Amino acid sequence: MPVTRPTDGEYVCHGITWATGDPRLLLAPLPDGPLVYAEIMNQRLGFASGTGRWCTGRYRFVDTVRVEALACPDRAQAGQNDQCPRCLGQDEFRFAHQYHRDGNVPDALRRYMDQPHWLYLATFADGATKVGTAAEPRKHSRLNEQGALFATYLTTTPDGRTVRFLEDAITRDLRMPQTVRATTKLKALANLTNLAAAGAAHDQHVTRAADALTATGNQTVLEKWAPPAEGARLRVAGRARALYPHDLQDGEHGFTVTSCVGTQVLTTLTGDDETDYVLDLGTLKGRRIALGPFTSPGAAVQSSLF
Repeated sequence: MPVTRPTDGEYVCHGITWATGDPRLLLAPLPDGPLVYAEIMNQRLGFASGTGRWCTGRYRFVDTVRVEALACPDRAQAGQNDQCPRCLGQDEFRFAHQYHRDGNVPDALRRYMDQPHWLYLATFADGATKVGTAAEPRKHSRLNEQGALFATYLTTTPDGRTVRFLEDAITRDLRMPQTVRATTKLKALANLTNLAAAGAAHDQHVTRAADALTATGNQTVLEKWAPPAEGARLRVAGRARALYPHDLQDGEHGFTVTSCVGTQVLTTLTGDDETDYVLDLGTLKGRRIALGPFTSPGAAVQSSLF
C-alpha cells in the first residue's frame, strides 16, 4: 500500500485507518489512482470540504487472513452503506456481521472467518462500555480504531461464528451494547478530567462478563489491551480543551494533530496557544476534500468545564 504524504489536490476521504499500525487518513485521489495512506500525527492538516456523499470503495480478501481496502473505480456518489451499488455488490466483507446467522456467504469470507477470533470489552472516556470481536490478524488494529481508553480481551475462539454467538450472548445477558456512538466518544474525550471512573467501570464490566462466560463453560484469558502511544495526550487531562467549534463537512479548516484515539484527534490552531481542540476525523468519511494551505475560521470558544 502506498504510504506517502499526499500532494495538494482533491480526494474522496475514506476516514481514519490504523491498518499501518498508526493513524492515517485514507484518501482516494481524484479523478483516479490508488489509495493514499497519509500520515496525520504531528502534521498540519489543511483542507476544504465539498458537498455530497461519495463512495468509499470496498474491501477484498487478498488471502485467507488479510483484508484490503480498494477505492471506488468510478469515484461515484454514495448510496447504501457509504457505497455505490457497484462497490456494494462486489464487497466480499459485507456479510461478516451476519455470518453466524446465515451460512450463504462467499467462500473468501468463509475462509477468513474460519481463523481464530477474539472477544473483547472496550470502555470509553465516559465509562460507556461495549462488547466486540476481532479476527486474529486484526486483534490490535481493531481496538486501536475503536477509540477506547481501556479494553480487555475476554477469550479466544477457533472461528468467527463461535465468537459472534458469544458476543450476542453477552449483549443479551448483560445488556451490553455492541456499538457506542462516535458523538458520545467525542464529547467524553472533550470533557475528560481523569481516567479513574472509566477504569473502574471497565474493571466492573470485565468481571461481570468473565463470570458469565465461565458460568457457560467458556474459558477466559483476560488479556489487557495496550493502547497506542499516539493517544497518550488525549488520554490525560492536560491544558484546557474544547470541542472543535466548526463543522468539518463544510468550509475551510487547518490544524495540527497532536494526539489520536480511534478517529478522534487532539489539535492545535494557529494563533491559539491556550486551548486544544478535539474533533472526529471520521466525520470526513465519504466527503470530497481539497488539501491545501487552508486555515480554520476564528471563533470564541469556552473550554469544557463539565
